[in-house]
Amino acid sequence: MRFNFLLLLIALFPLNGLSQEKELFDLIITDENATSQLLPEKMMITQRIFWGEKGILRKTGLAPLNFSNRQKEMKLRRSILKTQQILEYATFGAMIAQVVVGDKYYSGDDSLYKTHKTINTLVNASYFTGTALSLFSPPPIISKKTKGFNSKANKFLSTIHFTAMILTNVVDSDNKKAHKAAAYTAFSTYAAAEIVFKF
Repeated sequence: MRFNFLLLLIALFPLNGLSQEKELFDLIITDENATSQLLPEKMMITQRIFWGEKGILRKTGLAPLNFSNRQKEMKLRRSILKTQQILEYATFGAMIAQVVVGDKYYSGDDSLYKTHKTINTLVNASYFTGTALSLFSPPPIISKKTKGFNSKANKFLSTIHFTAMILTNVVDSDNKKAHKAAAYTAFSTYAAAEIVFKF
């Protein structure tokens, strides 16, 4: 029964091609000094710290804010977002494996301890790398104003699965029941967030 449920979840996530951002520079009339048009009005705080008009990369001169650099940043952003999407699929697949193996391990099959730990490492590496890529990628040219239930639900679920992932690692060896509860919460909300995002 549980295996059928997992197969259903996998079927909901076809690899339908990696999303690409539309190039918007051809829609902008600007010159090298018109920096106000090169950044979106709204950015995540992590993006503003590094990529904002007064961000670290601007102040240090590593990435001056000008038209040609923003073109390079958009290419970097597309590559980062493609990598992040691949990591999302890898994370989801590893989470499914972890649910199956973890359930057997916590049911008393101690021979799966090393497998459980290895999969846990893979889940953590892909999840937190994908999260970092999302938080620190260069901002788009224009911020997308997404409203409605899906956007709010995705943000809410993302907050829960991020917190649950941290808790899963904090209570890793201290409390098996708490660890299992946090892991199932992380998996179910991550799956739900992916479903909400796709549809």
